[in-house]
Amino acid sequence: TSLFHAVSSAEQNTASVAKNVTLTIVTVKTDIRRISGLVSDMTALTDSLQTLEDKVEKGEKATVKNIGDLLTSSIDRSTKIQSLASSNARKIEQIKTALSELRSDFNKHSNRLLNLEGDRAKVLKTVTFANDLKPKMYKVKKEFAILEPLINDLTLRIGRLVEEVLQREKEIALLNEKLANLTRVQ
Repeated sequence: TSLFHAVSSAEQNTASVAKNVTLTIVTVKTDIRRISGLVSDMTALTDSLQTLEDKVEKGEKATVKNIGDLLTSSIDRSTKIQSLASSNARKIEQIKTALSELRSDFNKHSNRLLNLEGDRAKVLKTVTFANDLKPKMYKVKKEFAILEPLINDLTLRIGRLVEEVLQREKEIALLNEKLANLTRVQ
């Protein structure tokens, strides 16, 4: 009778341990599913970050190209203006010698002055364009700053889940060892 009670007690303990092991395995599977969900979230965030970085890089390249083009055209215009100024100086000396030529060339010189004013307006537009880019770059930086804490939070959550999984693996190993001991005892 004692042997029978001991055997039934061992069987009940074994059944209880088996039930606990099954529950632990189900919990671990749930945790693994959670981790895989977090991995997909992390992948989506990483893709969003890469897209944002690509947009920033394209914006910077386009801005640099536009500014370079504007500077090149400004240099060309200033060179043309210098050549026009030197030719105007020669013409002024010629004008001193012939007052009648001054009256005939007056319209020509006024057109050149209008062109210079047009070039000045273009330079002002270039400066305005550069000032308009500042808020856009600030907005891109602000969006990146919003994304960074989300990534940090996700990394922290993944670390916690990994710690939980490792703890559960230790518990499973302990339960397996107890089960093996009980099997040997039985």
